[in-house]
Amino acid sequence: MIRWSNLLHLLGFFTLGLSVGLLGCVCFALANGDEGLTPLAASLAIGVIAGVLLILVFRPHFRALSRREGLLLVVATWLIAALLGALPFYFSPHFPSLADSVFESVSGFSTTGATVLADVEALPASLLLWRSLTHWLGGMGIILLGIAILPLIGAGGRELYRAEFSGARSERLRPRIAETALALWKIYIAFTLASYVALRLAGMGKFDALCHAFSTMATGGFSTRNGSIEAFGNPVLEIVIVVFMVLAGINFTRHYRLLVERRVSSFWGDVELRLYLIVIGVMTAAMSATLLQASEYSLGESLRLASFQVVSIMTTTGFSSADFQAWSPFAQLLLLVLMFVGGCTGSTAGGMKVARIGVLFRVVGREFRQLVEPRGVFAVRFGGRAIPEKTIRSLLNLVYLAFLVNFVACMCLAALGMDVLTTISAVAACMFNIGPGLGQVGPDENYAGLPAAAKWVLSICMLAGRLEFYTLLVLFTRPFWRM
Repeated sequence: MIRWSNLLHLLGFFTLGLSVGLLGCVCFALANGDEGLTPLAASLAIGVIAGVLLILVFRPHFRALSRREGLLLVVATWLIAALLGALPFYFSPHFPSLADSVFESVSGFSTTGATVLADVEALPASLLLWRSLTHWLGGMGIILLGIAILPLIGAGGRELYRAEFSGARSERLRPRIAETALALWKIYIAFTLASYVALRLAGMGKFDALCHAFSTMATGGFSTRNGSIEAFGNPVLEIVIVVFMVLAGINFTRHYRLLVERRVSSFWGDVELRLYLIVIGVMTAAMSATLLQASEYSLGESLRLASFQVVSIMTTTGFSSADFQAWSPFAQLLLLVLMFVGGCTGSTAGGMKVARIGVLFRVVGREFRQLVEPRGVFAVRFGGRAIPEKTIRSLLNLVYLAFLVNFVACMCLAALGMDVLTTISAVAACMFNIGPGLGQVGPDENYAGLPAAAKWVLSICMLAGRLEFYTLLVLFTRPFWRM
């Protein structure tokens, strides 16, 4: 039996915690006197009242939550974040409907970076700050839910972390999980501050640097400019952002091993990290050659644009430094492939994750080998250790779920009259939390022109992708609700 009083009581604290972020934006709006004050203040009032009521009305029986309650708590917190985060947008005149407001909020917290705004620069500074803050909170949120918060209440959080990569080990950096969470947050904050300082030194203004530091470290992609990073016209800024996007796409436990424990061998010895850097290097070289062959740019420009766009798409950040929709079909296809790859496990990046892709190649290789040697017994090894068969089945099921969600969402969007290119790229960009796609949702376009029903479908895709499919889709199964 699901103990709703426990869940609702905990959700009350979460709502109040999220309201603290709104309070910071309200203070910013007061200091600057912009028009975002009223919608932010109204949202803050609703969040505080709702949180207090949930805490006072529902009296908990403090026992460890079951696995089923833990899964439900994860989904419920993301839904509350999406709804409460949408209120400032809904109360402002810049978002015409609830579908637009929820889409923007889900895109923020899931670090997708897709937007329905045709003119981002028309938004008040306080609402722009709130958009970027949703990125920053959502970027580390799913990791902390998996390895820190849920184990403290006995909900099997380490199992949810393993869902981040089927077969990965949940690394306890400190004796207690709470200390692990604090260690990762310190690194996350330190990188954010370093990103802010580097952007300021590269010539970006204070407000723009703050918003882009939030978006970069969360691999989100919301910008304060209509033209994204291209609007600044500063190659040094692009180099700084590339460096921090690469760092954000690396497993944060690897950062801890290197920066805190000084274990250089543990950092560079990670097979997933090496694959991640190799893919970035190879795809950048291929993209540069493609751009150079088309005689669109010089060698230096080709390397700069290719590296930025490859890293931005692979880490699922979604910033753009050029209109890659105007590039050759082969270049666009390379970027479409990268949408499915993503960053490392345990990072803020989305996608299928490099380790999963690596294991899948090993599984296929084993199948070929068994065709030649049918009596042989071969283990799938990754990173120097054998992957259990149960883990491999779980990974294959996850891939099946991802493509099933992709297929169903594409069919829904096609039924709404959207063209094939826009449909496929929009679903991939939202499901793997990238942001810009191709066609009507290209880097110089937005999602405003899509039907309202399409925005709801894509919002579900963003949540499903951010929650690694299992966590959300299990709620739609009969065994989950069975007594």
